[in-house]
Amino acid sequence: MSDDLLSRFDVLLVDLDGTLYAGPAAVPGAVEAIAAAQDRGVRTSYVTNNASRRPSDVAAHLAELGFPATTEDVRTSSQAGAAMLAAQLPAGARVLVVGTSALAEEVTRRGLTVVDSAEDADAVVQGHSPDTGWRNLAEATLAIRRGAVWVATNVDPTLPTDRGPMPGNGSFVGVVQIASGAEPQVAGKPAPTLIQEALRASGRERGLVIGDRLDTDIQGGNAAGLPTLVVLTGVSTAREVLEAPESQRPTYLGANLGALFQPAEDLAPGSRDGWAVSEDLVLSGEGDDLDALRALCAVHWAAGGGAARVRAEGEAAGTALAKLGLG
Repeated sequence: MSDDLLSRFDVLLVDLDGTLYAGPAAVPGAVEAIAAAQDRGVRTSYVTNNASRRPSDVAAHLAELGFPATTEDVRTSSQAGAAMLAAQLPAGARVLVVGTSALAEEVTRRGLTVVDSAEDADAVVQGHSPDTGWRNLAEATLAIRRGAVWVATNVDPTLPTDRGPMPGNGSFVGVVQIASGAEPQVAGKPAPTLIQEALRASGRERGLVIGDRLDTDIQGGNAAGLPTLVVLTGVSTAREVLEAPESQRPTYLGANLGALFQPAEDLAPGSRDGWAVSEDLVLSGEGDDLDALRALCAVHWAAGGGAARVRAEGEAAGTALAKLGLG
């Protein structure tokens, strides 16, 4: 059996935007990596905070890009949000849905009743929809002020698009927080519920959480008690990894999903042959750029972390820091 990172796990709990695809195209090498994992008997669960699409639509999109995906492989924050409500409410309880029809369908599937009025609502569930407007947010605010249970599918402040970041569900949740004075329960990452539900549904036990965002994917995986792999193909940068608070620090660090086929010990933050890092974060030596970052993380995190001022000693170190955006 191979001794690479993949060999340690029987299911990959993988984020979508920025990890598997960027805009309309798959991230280079991502399709091949997921297919190779499947060939070795490692299942992939596609875990997304986006509550606006049905699992079947997500699976169809992934399949179009070449990923081996079925509806059963997809776990969305709309599913997790509906499950949270069903665990707290009696059958038939009335839920005001702020979101798309996909979210409403998940609520109905759990034996709850969808309503559109604050006066009728026992609970509010809020997920992303490009059609959400003032009236939707106002109705949710009224219901929550009357004591309705409030679940947010996720609190991502932005939504990645091919034109750049745009307001995400978290931005609209923030409006209701201010207006109601309440705090929602959160189903999606970085809360552990969605990831735990995905692991349970996979029927596997040894899960690896993979994503491009420290504040959702990695923090969520850590909160769920699972190993995490951050890939630098999407939102989070090398500097953000280096300065990450403890709750957002990944177990492993890779350039992309090709990291699955590298030895696990080569991916974990720690000292690296060729690179030296002083206590005041002076990097010297030469070698792989990401190895330099892994070495820097080990020293900086051991010292408590926080904002980092990194300096180079020598041309190779300077080039590495420039490539990493740490120069």
